[in-house]
Amino acid sequence: MASKQQSREELDEKARQGETVVPGGTGGKSVEAQEHLAEGRSKGGQTRREQLGHEGYQEMGHKGGETRKEQLGHEGYQEMGQKGGLKGGETRKEQLGHEGYQEMGHKGGETRKEQLGHEGYKEMGRKGGLSTKDKSGGERAEEEGIEIDESKFTSK
Repeated sequence: MASKQQSREELDEKARQGETVVPGGTGGKSVEAQEHLAEGRSKGGQTRREQLGHEGYQEMGHKGGETRKEQLGHEGYQEMGQKGGLKGGETRKEQLGHEGYQEMGHKGGETRKEQLGHEGYKEMGRKGGLSTKDKSGGERAEEEGIEIDESKFTSK
């Protein structure tokens, strides 16, 4: 038991110095704080996945990868993708860990919501919800006579 306590104290010290000692616990100043952050982030990611469904959640992760591509530039992104033969998104997931990657996707959705505002984000979701494998949401909306106000999509 003494060694477990000593180990936890060492981890606490690292956390106080700003090191992430619990995957998904980035920002916590103690082991306990990082554990709580990781748990909350994981639950938040699970909730978001349930809200969006499997395909929507994958698309959100893809958009996070596109954002990263813009940040790194074409060459930097290619280099990242060549690491171990993994795709860029998988490499980023490996870098951030599962919870961190989920958090990145969540932040992308939140950023877009802030850009569009509540009504725009809601309207965009209505259109996206109509899309199928074969037809875009816009095509389905037109076919079924559903009004989609794309003027609400503009960034604030």
